[in-house]
Amino acid sequence: MDFASFFANYGLIILLVVLLVFMFWSSRRRMQKQKLEQEAKARETVPGSEVLLQGGIYGTIVEYDAENLDEPAHVEIAPGTIIRVHSQAILRVVNPATGFVTEDEFIDAEVSEEGYIEGVADGEITSISDDQKRANAEKKDNPEV
Repeated sequence: MDFASFFANYGLIILLVVLLVFMFWSSRRRMQKQKLEQEAKARETVPGSEVLLQGGIYGTIVEYDAENLDEPAHVEIAPGTIIRVHSQAILRVVNPATGFVTEDEFIDAEVSEEGYIEGVADGEITSISDDQKRANAEKKDNPEV
């Protein structure tokens, strides 16, 4: 069987298989990208964040449960005017809140505080000035930090 007769018999099948593989690959890629975007939006959606709702209304998040998306979000659209909306009605976060501590940051702070307490108990750290001296020494040793 020569090359031309092979593609005459099986060319359409090969083309369809390649097309199906491409469609599967692109849909998986798009789904992964959407999942990352949803996770990023969930991290930014904290009380104090300014959001845009699907109806074109801007507001500030008062209460939002990222774990339970069936629970309504409470959004303040004017001073003293709080509305309840479905949590998926939040289209995007316009201005992420500043000054709020995420759960990961809180856990990291607790771990560093435990290390500080252990250092004080061991006698390695005796005062705040010792901390500053150690931080300055670390900056000199590692200027990239």
